[in-house]
Amino acid sequence: MKLLVCIKQVPDAKDVRLDPVTNTLAREGVDSIMNPYDRHALEEAVAIREQLGGMVSVITMGPPQAEAVLREAIACGADEGVLVSDRAFAGADTWATAYTLAFAAQALGAFDLILCGKQAIDGDTAQVGPGLACRLQIPYVTCVQKTRHVSRDAIEVERMMDDGYDVVRLPLPALLTVVKDINEPRVASLKGKMKAKKATIRQLSAADIGADPLCIGLTGSPTQVVRVFSPEARGDRMMFSGNVQQQVEQLVACLKNHL
Repeated sequence: MKLLVCIKQVPDAKDVRLDPVTNTLAREGVDSIMNPYDRHALEEAVAIREQLGGMVSVITMGPPQAEAVLREAIACGADEGVLVSDRAFAGADTWATAYTLAFAAQALGAFDLILCGKQAIDGDTAQVGPGLACRLQIPYVTCVQKTRHVSRDAIEVERMMDDGYDVVRLPLPALLTVVKDINEPRVASLKGKMKAKKATIRQLSAADIGADPLCIGLTGSPTQVVRVFSPEARGDRMMFSGNVQQQVEQLVACLKNHL
């Protein structure tokens, strides 16, 4: 079985800052990590490969330094890494990103199953996975919390819902986006780290994947961020002390004073 995992290098959440000039995340001098949801997608792909055999490829779209998360993925069990990198991809929104990844996936050949994290912690849109599936014209399920059964032609999963879960069975090829409840990612072994260090990372440019220049990067993005700002801290705050009943009484008295 051929499995493809889409991963992303994101800024460490504790160091996130906004650039007021470009209206984007400031990445200069900020530590980068593999998107946490993508770790679970990778683990699920490796587990399926261990069950049915095959190959796990990981792909990321980003600058040259994003190669680091591909090597990390190989250390955790992936077989190969592919970096989709080109200055023309800069500024891509979720629409242009899904377009680019779809062309990259097609350039790599046919896959039985594509796995993505539910969302990236730097954007929180949860749009790229479904957008990629729509571009590839394959069925997909989002927010998968458990893989019940997988064969070479179908997969049955549990999709997390607000009031429980749905059981969904769909034919392959297909795409899944997963939540953190699905598994516990393994720690890279010494053997895996040595393999990752020696691995050759394949690189694909816009020309390599045959993408339309008008559909990638900022040019191909129908949505653009006009303004980004951090909420201003307000000084008019109150702290209530005591037990729950006492705090409720203080809150009610405070609200009455403002009516």
